[in-house]
Amino acid sequence: MDIESRIRLVVKDVAEVVTIEELRNFFETGGGSGYLGFEPSGIFHVGWFVWALKFKDLVEAGVRMNLLAATWHAWVNDKLGGDMSLIKTAAKHVVTVIDSLGIEGRYRVVYAEDLVNNPNYWATLLKVAKSASLARVKRALTILGRRADEGESDFSKLIYPLMQVTDIFELGVDVALGGTDQRKAHMLQRDVAEKLKKRKVIAIHTPLIPSLQGLGRMDLTGLNEEALEELMMEHKMSKSKPESAIFVTDTDETIKDKVLKAYCPPRIVEGNPVIEIAKHIIFRGDEKKLTIDRPQKFGGPIDVWTQEELIKLYVNGAIHPLDLKNAVANYLINFIKPIRDKLLSSREYKEMIEIITLSVTR
Repeated sequence: MDIESRIRLVVKDVAEVVTIEELRNFFETGGGSGYLGFEPSGIFHVGWFVWALKFKDLVEAGVRMNLLAATWHAWVNDKLGGDMSLIKTAAKHVVTVIDSLGIEGRYRVVYAEDLVNNPNYWATLLKVAKSASLARVKRALTILGRRADEGESDFSKLIYPLMQVTDIFELGVDVALGGTDQRKAHMLQRDVAEKLKKRKVIAIHTPLIPSLQGLGRMDLTGLNEEALEELMMEHKMSKSKPESAIFVTDTDETIKDKVLKAYCPPRIVEGNPVIEIAKHIIFRGDEKKLTIDRPQKFGGPIDVWTQEELIKLYVNGAIHPLDLKNAVANYLINFIKPIRDKLLSSREYKEMIEIITLSVTR
């Protein structure tokens, strides 16, 4: 794969690259390593496939990827009741799902314990802390799915952003991948790196899939950037809100039922979770046919090939919400079934899934 092909693969269907010039230089000078950190906090849901498929793209582009199971971070964030044994079990579950994408053995799994047990980790964290203001760290709390004021009642929450920056330094990576909800941590790393004369990470951010319940008729007028960000975080797909997400363990019937109940107003694409799933899971910036069955009186079945074509047809009213929902549900059923079958193939794993599901916390 030549350099241009690698860049196209990495940047397709991403929300942002900071910066594209640095990414080009990265490949032109021989490439290097990257990472994605995830908080093991429950069952893998459809929203996570956006970053998971981009993680695969980076592997295919020749980036030496690290998957960081942020177990300590999940503990700080009170996930799974703070039970580290459950958190580690949830981490293994996520690795199994990532492996099912066809990249098993082609990336490195790192656990937070591997990093924090190194005395240099905490020395680096203190250097990071001395290079960041309290106000800046508090603003970064949204990476936890928390409000900026939640650090007031639990100081450990303020350590989380510092840990995430320290992770990047300790892993020594060139590229950081994450959803747009991780942007503040990556920008904090870049600022701190400049002060400490360390390598600034190239940040690649993927879109977030909204909650299946959407934002409804909520009025966003007059909200400042921080308030809007907190609102969007509150209304993304979430493991702690089963009705908001589609999980890899959901049955075909459950997937169908959830999609059919999803927020999907006619002609509206903004905040529409069904449209977003189609854009970022089905099409992902490539030409990939999605056949939408319509009644003959409305033109009969139609093949859609791109995100842009889907949006145009939907806004113009050429595709009815119910027809779109049926097409997306059928795609997800076929996409998830082999993963679910693998996950539930053993009694031990089924029991593990049940324990994680019952233990999920906000």
